Amino acid sequence: VQLQASGGGLVQAGGSLRLSCAASGSIGRINTTGWYRQAPGKPRELVAIISTGGDTNYADSVKGRFTISRDNAKNTVYLQMNTLKPEDTANYYCNIKWGSAYVMNYWGKGTQVTVSS
Repeated sequence: VQLQASGGGLVQAGGSLRLSCAASGSIGRINTTGWYRQAPGKPRELVAIISTGGDTNYADSVKGRFTISRDNAKNTVYLQMNTLKPEDTANYYCNIKWGSAYVMNYWGKGTQVTVSS
């Protein structure tokens, strides 16, 4: 399984970015896909995740500003980030997982998001 993320960059506070993550390989038909982020000196944290059925979960810090969506036919997940803040600056990682008794869990390489004040 490979996860290819794109869309990071440098943006001013209040601006927007859209991240994409395309999954390829032998992927579980029913899965949860999403984004985590890690700022320097901080642990990795959940940003937003979405299930195959469309159920979503967001970090409180991004609710109302970020929207996660997915295209199951393309095995691609998107993160629309609006009203970006300097504290959103981090390396953003795509993740996909599936399974119950035995969980398959994969990470993509990070894409850097930098928000200037």
